Amino acid sequence: MEIPICLGIREVGEATAKALASHFGTLEAIGEADEDALQSVSDVGPIVAGHIRSFFDQTHNQETIQALKDAGVQWQTEEITASEEPLKGETWVLTGSLSDMTRDDAKAKLESLGAKVAGSVSGKTSCVVAGEAAGSKLTKAENLGVPVMDESAFVEFLGTHGLE
Repeated sequence: MEIPICLGIREVGEATAKALASHFGTLEAIGEADEDALQSVSDVGPIVAGHIRSFFDQTHNQETIQALKDAGVQWQTEEITASEEPLKGETWVLTGSLSDMTRDDAKAKLESLGAKVAGSVSGKTSCVVAGEAAGSKLTKAENLGVPVMDESAFVEFLGTHGLE
């Protein structure tokens, strides 16, 4: 059975944890990385890198991780290549109601392609997926010239990446 485990590293949420896992591949590699190496991961700046390094440098945390390993807990290791992450470095925003899938499903599919899914639109947004009753996020995207995709185009886009 797969049970998610949160290590409780300050300032490291789900998206940053996924980015670290994708970049380093193993928990051990993350724990051995210096602050400069940690900062090479998107969303990790000097403050977050310092928190990560501090977490792995604490004896108590090392002992806890070892106790979990001794109890049989294994962290999944997965190599992700650039070809498997065609949206790496892109930020997408979901707005409005989707009828073919939940927002969580859409977010998971985008993240599996390497995208970061944000809650607000900015000039750095790569694309906005606009479902029914899309509101101010759609308006802001149009004003900023951010590409917008309706749900049918989004479903077709996912299909081209094997994520129907």
